[in-house]
Amino acid sequence: MEEYPEELRTPPITLTSMVGCPDLHPLISTYLLSQQPPINTLALPDISKINVFNKKKPDPDSIIAASPPPFIVNGILKRDWLLKHRTKIPSVVAALFPSNHVFGDPSQWLQVCSDLDSIKSVTRARNIKLVVVLVHTNANDEVSEDRMIALRKRAELEAKYVVILNPNNDSEFQSSLNRLANIFSELSGVYYREEGRRVKQRIEKKNVSAVELIVRYCFKVAVYAEFRSDWSEALKFYEEAYHTLREIVGVTTRLPPIQRLVEIKSVSEQLHFKISTLLLHSGKVTEAVTWFRQHKNTYKRLVGAPEAILVHWEWMSRQYLVFGELLETSSNATQNFPPVILGSSSKSLSEWEYYPAYYYQLAAHYLSEKRSALELAISLSEIPNEVDIGADSVVPSAYVGQFARLLEEGDNVDMLPLTDEGYAHYAVSEGKRFRDSLEIIALLKKAYESYSGIKLQRMSSFCGFQMAKEYFAEGEIGNAKQIFDNIASLYRKEGWVTLLWEVLGYLRECSRKNGTVKDFVEYSLEMAALPISSDTGVQRDTGPAGPANILQREILHKEVFELVGEAVLTKNEDSSNLKISAEELVQLEVDLVSPLRLVMFASVAFHEQTIKPGTSTSITISLLSHLPLTVEIDRLEIQFNQSSCNFFITNAEKHHYVEGSDTQKQRTETAPSLSLVSNKWLRLTYNIQSDQSGKLECLSVIAKIGSHLAICCRAESPASLDSLPLWTLEDCAQTVPIKDAVLVFSGQKSTQVEEPDPQVDLCLGASGPALIGEVFLVPVTLVSKGHAVYSGELKINLVDVKGGGLFSPRDSEPYSMESHHVQLLGVSGPEGEDDSQLDSDKIKKIQQSFGLISVPFIKNGDSWSCKLEIKWHRPKPIMLYVSLGYKPNDYEPNNAQMVHVHKNLQIEGNNAIVINHHYLMPFRRDPLLLSKNKEASESDQPEPLPSNQNTILVISAKNCTEVPLRLKSISIGEEDGVESTCSIQHGNEELSDPALLVPGEEFKKVFSVSSNINISKLRLGTACLRWRRDLGVEEKSASTAILSSWVVTEQKLPDMNVELPPLIVSLECPPYAILGDPFTYYIRILNQTQLLQEIKYSLADAQSFVLCGYHNDTVYVLPKSEHIVSYKLVPLASGMQQLPRFSMTSVRYSAAYQPSNSSNTVFVFPSKPHFKTAASTIFRVEESVANE
Repeated sequence: MEEYPEELRTPPITLTSMVGCPDLHPLISTYLLSQQPPINTLALPDISKINVFNKKKPDPDSIIAASPPPFIVNGILKRDWLLKHRTKIPSVVAALFPSNHVFGDPSQWLQVCSDLDSIKSVTRARNIKLVVVLVHTNANDEVSEDRMIALRKRAELEAKYVVILNPNNDSEFQSSLNRLANIFSELSGVYYREEGRRVKQRIEKKNVSAVELIVRYCFKVAVYAEFRSDWSEALKFYEEAYHTLREIVGVTTRLPPIQRLVEIKSVSEQLHFKISTLLLHSGKVTEAVTWFRQHKNTYKRLVGAPEAILVHWEWMSRQYLVFGELLETSSNATQNFPPVILGSSSKSLSEWEYYPAYYYQLAAHYLSEKRSALELAISLSEIPNEVDIGADSVVPSAYVGQFARLLEEGDNVDMLPLTDEGYAHYAVSEGKRFRDSLEIIALLKKAYESYSGIKLQRMSSFCGFQMAKEYFAEGEIGNAKQIFDNIASLYRKEGWVTLLWEVLGYLRECSRKNGTVKDFVEYSLEMAALPISSDTGVQRDTGPAGPANILQREILHKEVFELVGEAVLTKNEDSSNLKISAEELVQLEVDLVSPLRLVMFASVAFHEQTIKPGTSTSITISLLSHLPLTVEIDRLEIQFNQSSCNFFITNAEKHHYVEGSDTQKQRTETAPSLSLVSNKWLRLTYNIQSDQSGKLECLSVIAKIGSHLAICCRAESPASLDSLPLWTLEDCAQTVPIKDAVLVFSGQKSTQVEEPDPQVDLCLGASGPALIGEVFLVPVTLVSKGHAVYSGELKINLVDVKGGGLFSPRDSEPYSMESHHVQLLGVSGPEGEDDSQLDSDKIKKIQQSFGLISVPFIKNGDSWSCKLEIKWHRPKPIMLYVSLGYKPNDYEPNNAQMVHVHKNLQIEGNNAIVINHHYLMPFRRDPLLLSKNKEASESDQPEPLPSNQNTILVISAKNCTEVPLRLKSISIGEEDGVESTCSIQHGNEELSDPALLVPGEEFKKVFSVSSNINISKLRLGTACLRWRRDLGVEEKSASTAILSSWVVTEQKLPDMNVELPPLIVSLECPPYAILGDPFTYYIRILNQTQLLQEIKYSLADAQSFVLCGYHNDTVYVLPKSEHIVSYKLVPLASGMQQLPRFSMTSVRYSAAYQPSNSSNTVFVFPSKPHFKTAASTIFRVEESVANE
């Protein structure tokens, strides 16, 4: 499509012109080009240039229409007519005048009138429309209405076709440009409509002297309709021109026959291109495809004279190419296709006709026909040099599809008519200038890529095959081989034997030209093994492969084995590039997906699935080949994953091939014959023995044929043997690789060699559950009971019982900040022995949950032990796996069999101690906390603590395990980097005698906490406990290291809010009372604020006491002072009695206070008691008081 001129490929664009005021031309032109549809402009700097639009000679169509018949028509379509109307003849001319010339002095006005007359004389001759544009040069220019009327009369224009532009005002300027664009669009439409109507009238009169003129007139009307974007009218007249052109064939005699047909085809090509473009752009894909079918059927048989037939094939190729490109660029071409109707009438369309690749493919086909015709014409040419010289003077003439001979004599240039013979010579000369093969390859490549893009692999491969043949013919062997290989893969998969035969023939020749012996042998053997028994009955060119029959297969078979045989070394080298040196070996690899499985494949079956070490079992090797002739194998090499089991099988008839070879070091068996008959199994059964436990698998079978060929076949199991896809469709009996019916369905190419029974005991011991934080020891004991242990390795694995893993990324768990829940710390030697057995060079690897250590030599009957050190950071049950691998002897350190012993043990990891804490206020001294009263009914937040007061903190540690523990200390430590906000007092941190905590027992320790002033939050720190597991009866005899291995458990104490209480209430009474004896009961109210506090209090009666004082009253407590309320009470009953209940309300804070029940009781003795105090008791009491 790129060969077509741009004016034909693109839709017509309106052309206008501007005259005068050249400074504004760029702005106006840019604006008009941005419109939809765009408008092209011709800019003329001054009025004098308007004469370029004058008619240089009368319109030939008008002369023809006015002349009486007959009138000779020189051609159908002028070559430059469309270009002239797109680039040279405008539809509208805009005359730009400065406003000061129009409204200025009379001399300038007269000049404007003269310029308008000149413009009108030109535009009227061509019916070009006129627009007058006044350009304001100054913002102060005044518009004279009289002058404007005179201007319109002079120009003979309506008022709307006079536009005023004011470049000094942006908004007005844009509005004026928009108006000007609308006027251009309107007037250009009028112009093209009138021009089309004028030409259409000539058609309607039907008095045209020549049919060619009807084609020309319809073409012009259609072009004028395209200028107006009237696509339906354009399509109508293009079709009418096309149908009229068909009537000219065989009628007109203006030109010689060959050139006459060339002109008609060239014009029809342009008309067809226009029609197809309009149909496709309007979304009528089916109509466009139908039109193309009609077009190619109309002209396909108009071949012309034999000497110029190459022009016809080139024209046909171009039709398919251009329509394929149009179909590909159409936006609707890839949308829904109509239903495909095959095998019906010729009017129905096939699915292929909607694919651009279909047209590219046929374009390449017709171009190859043109190449064949060109080669024939060149071969028949007798004087090619003179033809070439004469062809240089042939040029296109003034009409589409016509050519003439250019004759230059001095300054004179004449166009002479061309004979058919001269044109034929010109066509041949032009054909020789271009390499059609490159164009054919490009077309086939486009078809190949297009078919591949829509997943039509078969058609894609067909086009690729044609493209590869072109590459092969051009000598580009690398490109050809790459494409042939891809196509062969598809043909193998699809099972197209005949097509695969042809492709392999080309690949075989490619490898011959490249001199690659291995590829040549592979392709040749694959061809020889294809399932072709007789001629297919289809007569077709199969290329270098030759006919596809059994005879050709045998010829290929013999050629390959002669090439790789010894005899070829003594022959003289021929012209072939294939050479094999005396030491060269061609080895072919045959795996499960290799196409060479047709040539030979091997099936291997062990007769037993498991065997004991050192015992023998039978193995059957079966070979099958589909080559047409019998293959004599010199030697077979059977390879296993255990190299010690490899062995050779030699042919007794050709034993001289293996003498002096490396097979003397390996096991060698001799077979009476190793003849591999076509399509028959060769079965060989031998015994095999392995001393190494594990999987014994046959890897491959290598067949040595002659001195230069080896075929390595990947071993396959009979139970999973894949059939050959190309041979399953053939009428041949399916045989099995092994005669045993059981092994046919269960035979495998591998067997399992069991391990020898271990004679070493592996024992794991653990004392109770593991506790969080302690180093838990697991004894591991090895006892030899028949085997000595050489090169022993102990593998330790820790696995989560629940499968969740031993690693957690969480950082906010209350137990530890360690990332691993359970951690393997190390391995320690037995107690009382030197740990040099486990020095750094013996311990190979210790990780968080994995360990690998070496075991020293252990004699038969001896034992060895170690201890695994495991630490729990979080409660989690784990499974401990311990595996021992050793060698029972050391006479073969590299090949000795490893023996394994496995044991496992589940260990629970539990919390040892639960830490709790709570706070107490001083006895009978309670602060009034305002936030406590507010939050009491709203949430369960912890109660705040009073500031500047002593608070009692009680920390308790409870043994939650099933074993007794020893507790050494409970302390509170400060956090690193955190400023202390309180002071904590307590007794000795460590206990002189560690306390014994039996399961379920709780130990408590009391701390005194006093907060500093002016803080809002109390940071206490971390509670730290030091403990260990109680050893029971071994407690006194244990070593110092064990007794000093204390476990530290820490728990952060939560921060407490601190609040300054406004009031503090203290109750004071004797520690005990005596029945009937009066005592004084004091209530102290301390005001800690700077405000006067109004207090309402009451004291309720109690049945056990008689009181003297106010029951209800209101008092005022001064700032920073204390108020004391006292009562006289007489006990009336003995025992623990409730004092009269005191309640208080702060009026300012609306807060009430009542003492707790424990602080509101007293014990009443019936009579005065007599106490005897021991000295030690006094000392302890004094010490306790001193500590507080």
